[in-house]
Amino acid sequence: MAKVSLFDNRVIRQFLEVVSVISVVASLAFLFIEIPKGLKLAVGAIFLIALLVVYVFLWWRSSNLEQIHIKIEESDVTIKKGDIFEQAGFKAIAFNVYFDTQVDDKIISSASLNGIFIKDHLDMAIADLDRHIENYAFESDDIVGENTERRTGKKKRFEIGAICIFGEYLLTAFSKFDDKDRAWLTMPEYLGFLINFWDRVNRVYAQRSVSVPIFGSGITRIKEHKNISDEDLLKIMLWTFRISEMRFKYPAKLTIIIHSGKMDIINLLDIKSANNGL
Repeated sequence: MAKVSLFDNRVIRQFLEVVSVISVVASLAFLFIEIPKGLKLAVGAIFLIALLVVYVFLWWRSSNLEQIHIKIEESDVTIKKGDIFEQAGFKAIAFNVYFDTQVDDKIISSASLNGIFIKDHLDMAIADLDRHIENYAFESDDIVGENTERRTGKKKRFEIGAICIFGEYLLTAFSKFDDKDRAWLTMPEYLGFLINFWDRVNRVYAQRSVSVPIFGSGITRIKEHKNISDEDLLKIMLWTFRISEMRFKYPAKLTIIIHSGKMDIINLLDIKSANNGL
């Protein structure tokens, strides 16, 4: 299913811009080239077919965008399909508020970004990662309590949005757990996470580029918003980034990575147009 209508106004606008350029070039060319009378109809037909091909191409490209670049309050932001582990600079990985590291498909799913990081990209023993988190110099208000009644996993609970720098990774406290170890957040908590996250990134990024996933697009449930789309989550992320104090100084930039399996449901043309105020 096409993400952009065949007669979308933005596609038509692009097409008219291309036609205007082609018209100027053709007009100049025909000042010096005379078309034989018997070929004028054929040339006209070829010209119309060429325009049709151009229009279809512009529509197809708009419907299949896989990368866009936008400016948000002077910060360079790239949104693209890709693998976050292949990006330069810091890479944000969402943990739960306990910074659990137990990949057992109960506490942490092996298919989640968190699980993939621990299973496939951790170059040390999990015990060493646990020790790093335990000894990390968190901000004074990042540790908010201890859940002594928790049966499995860690017990120390962190503020949503807290960040632990681990090499080239920004490990961040994102999701809460219910009594069945299911990850969830309310919408106010999701917004609070993003505001806190951008604020903390602003303090630690040290003019390095930062890549993040679409937070909440995995197994984390947004309470009372179970049908919220990944595109809506992306828009919320961009909105909270805009209203935060986070500003990337050139050449550092923010990159939001979209999993390849999500591209069919995210319309990047809409995202770009909204940023441009169209």
